[in-house]
Amino acid sequence: MQVIINKSSELSETTKNVINEKVNKLETYYDRIERAEVFVKEDDGSATNGYTVEIRLAIPGNDLFATHTDESIERATAEVTEALRRQIKKHKEKVTSH
Repeated sequence: MQVIINKSSELSETTKNVINEKVNKLETYYDRIERAEVFVKEDDGSATNGYTVEIRLAIPGNDLFATHTDESIERATAEVTEALRRQIKKHKEKVTSH
């Protein structure tokens, strides 16, 4: 699976590794993921919002998408990947029931 990280400013190597690790772990739940596009955005400057992480998974059929905002990029990434894991589970149930 190809992981594409889009960020307006530079991310540290540690943060990139965390994002790659969490996103690649999704492949254990569904092996037909073609690519993952990760968008990391700094919110409008209010300190409470922090960062928004959006991930779009390209899979056969409809893409899966999730977004989460947190003060920490790592926590936001963890929440988004968990939401995508649940979506993958639902998608697999729907596909196998047909």
